[in-house]
Formats: sequence, C-alpha cells, structure tokens
Amino acid sequence: MRPKPYADAPRLPDGEPLQPGSLVRTPAARVELEIGPGRGWFMVERLQEAADVAMVGLEIRRKWAALVDERLRRRGFGDRARAFAEDAKLALPRLAAASLSAVYVHFPDPWWKKRHHKRLLVTEPLVREVARVLRPGGELFLQTDVADRSRAYARIIGAVPAFRPWGDRPQVDENPYGARSPRERRALADGLPVYRLRYRRASP
Repeated sequence: MRPKPYADAPRLPDGEPLQPGSLVRTPAARVELEIGPGRGWFMVERLQEAADVAMVGLEIRRKWAALVDERLRRRGFGDRARAFAEDAKLALPRLAAASLSAVYVHFPDPWWKKRHHKRLLVTEPLVREVARVLRPGGELFLQTDVADRSRAYARIIGAVPAFRPWGDRPQVDENPYGARSPRERRALADGLPVYRLRYRRASP
C-alpha cells in the first residue's frame, strides 16, 4: 500500500505541556503562533520584519504544513520558525499556559452553509484556549473580509473576559505587523474591505 501523500509532514512532539519556544532551534524574545498559515507567506514576511520573533504555524493540511516548513528552512528561517501538520483545536490545549506573545488568525472559516457550522474554527472554546496560551499583554489579531463574520468574531471574543480591545474598540484600520497573508493582499488589490480585530490579553 502506498503511503499517504505528505505522511511525513512535521508533527508536534509527544508530551505536554509543550513550550512553543522549544519547538524552534534559536531562542527568541517573542514566540508567536499563526493558526492556518496556508502557503506561509505571512510567516515569512513577519520573520523578515521582526528579527526578535520566532514563529510556529499550525496547519491542518499536511501538504501545506510540509511545504511551508521547507519554505521557511530554504529562506533561512529554519532556526526560528516551524510549521506543523496539526488541528489547532487539538494542538492548543497541549501548549503551555502563557507561552506565546501573539496569535494570528487570517481569513478563517470559509464555510457558509448551516450544516458546516460545526467546522468553524473561531469558537468560544478555541478563543478561551488562545487566552490561556497567551502571556499577559499578548496579542490576538484576526482578519476577515466578511462583515458578518467580523461581527460574530467580535461577539465571541468579547464574551471571553481575558481579552480587552487593543484601543477603544477591537476594530483596527491597519495591519500593524509588516506582513500580509495572500488573501489580504488579494482583497486589497480587488478593493474589498478587510475587517481587522486586535485584542490584548489582560493580566489574570
């Protein structure tokens, strides 16, 4: 029997709690996580922008986890960034509390029919796990190009007391991280609005 394609995609090591900083070779002042990095270009640009940052990506598709991990290595970021073939809903509970400086979620949940709602990524249980793994002062940044989803996400995150809007309100006009996902670039090129939510993890 032939092995499944990309069966050797990187996976998180056994055991828990996992320290995200131990998943990369070079210690960094900040360890950040992208949920669903896709083709990995946000990770690449973020690492280029911030030399003091290490990054971990959790990508549910084995193919893209393998390709992004290799892309990071070939571009010289293999010592401070990794991509793993993992479902974030299952992987986040394995990460140590207060171990991340930022979590990014770009354009999630391309599911429109009611019967697909059980597949949605951004739910209150996931947001509570994000709050647990962020250190006080850590950031949650979420983008979508669907207005209704933006409002739904704001309600979900607003129901988790650990999060506070970055400013007077969670919506921000600009992406402050010096990196863009391909979907964000495409939306901007097509003149579509991008709805951005930015939160800070409050102290316990």
